[in-house]
Amino acid sequence: MSMTTNPDTPTARLIHQEGEHLAHNYDPLPVVVSTAEDVWVTDVEGRRYLDLLSAYSALNFGHRHPELVKAAVDQIGRLTLTSRAFHNDRLGAFAAALADLCGKDLVLPMNTGAEAVETGIKTARAWAYRVKGVPADRARIIVAAGNFHGRTTTIVGFSDDPVTRDGFGPFTPGFVTVPYGDAGAIEAAIDENTAAVLIEPIQGEAGVIIPPQGYLRAVRELCSRNNVLLIADEIQSGLGRVGTTFACDREGVVPDLYLLGKALGGGILPVSAVVGDRDVLGVFRPGEHGSTFGGNPVAAAVGLRVVELLQTGEFQERATTLGHHLEGLLDPLLGHGLTEVRVAGLWAGLDVEPALGTGREVAERLLDRGILVKDTHAQTIRLAPPLTIQVSDLDWAVEQLKLVLQAT
Repeated sequence: MSMTTNPDTPTARLIHQEGEHLAHNYDPLPVVVSTAEDVWVTDVEGRRYLDLLSAYSALNFGHRHPELVKAAVDQIGRLTLTSRAFHNDRLGAFAAALADLCGKDLVLPMNTGAEAVETGIKTARAWAYRVKGVPADRARIIVAAGNFHGRTTTIVGFSDDPVTRDGFGPFTPGFVTVPYGDAGAIEAAIDENTAAVLIEPIQGEAGVIIPPQGYLRAVRELCSRNNVLLIADEIQSGLGRVGTTFACDREGVVPDLYLLGKALGGGILPVSAVVGDRDVLGVFRPGEHGSTFGGNPVAAAVGLRVVELLQTGEFQERATTLGHHLEGLLDPLLGHGLTEVRVAGLWAGLDVEPALGTGREVAERLLDRGILVKDTHAQTIRLAPPLTIQVSDLDWAVEQLKLVLQAT
């Protein structure tokens, strides 16, 4: 199998058509997907690929999971959108189930992950002014270096990645950046105007960066002691990906707010939510925040089915078991093409030896062998297969990686 370079192929023609009419804000791998089922996708020329990206964890349950597709199709046949100007008969059940899964009181539904983060920021600021008593416009939120929370101008303003940040200022004030994994740095940054600590329990876009054991517990204790909210961005790490329902569960930590997205929409449509207790998320008053499509009936129907799938524990168990197997396959590649391997459940960050090429180049070579992955930060590739993947598929995928690393 080799990537198509002939300009007369369907792949080349479709990629050219995209290049003519789409803004160039992405640089996708040269594959044009036409159909998909479970962990496999097929391109327009009939070639099959094993999807080890899962749309950045949005496809935790695989492509076109039959129960999720049924939930969406059944709902589309009944009611698609009311806006939040009216009630719909699906939203209450979804909110109740998701609140129960999180052990919280309230759910504020939105669409995209970035909207969930923006909502979390607004929640923290409103809480700081109305509950904690921070003076108007003085609230500060502590964030971590290496973070990725989305693409809005507020969010990229507290990113330290020049690719996402440079050229888009001026930025929103009120954020303080500290090193990731350093609870002492958070303690030093907290003051009387601190509203929240916004953190990824595991940093995804940074390359599946796992903090030191005890870090999340220390941050939770600092926030509780100083009357500061702990906001966990579980948009990539949550909903079964790391072998627990949430990555915070790995240390027995319960944040004040969960930010959820990606897998919450079952790989079918964008669904996100902020979930918290009434004394925090209850600060909003009617008209202060909203979304025309947030909590729409189709999103609620699919989201409810996602929650029901997670309530069985099957997917968390699969992520744990298969993640241990994946780690056992990857560890022998250390020093043989990989300089570091980081694994949490079915989520892995692999740092490639620079002499063998960039992460992008390795991803392209894997594409030649029927494997879809994505690079990040020059030398890293990420593996995030659907939680429905089989052991034999993992074995084959890592064998292809091994061959790619040996051949370069």
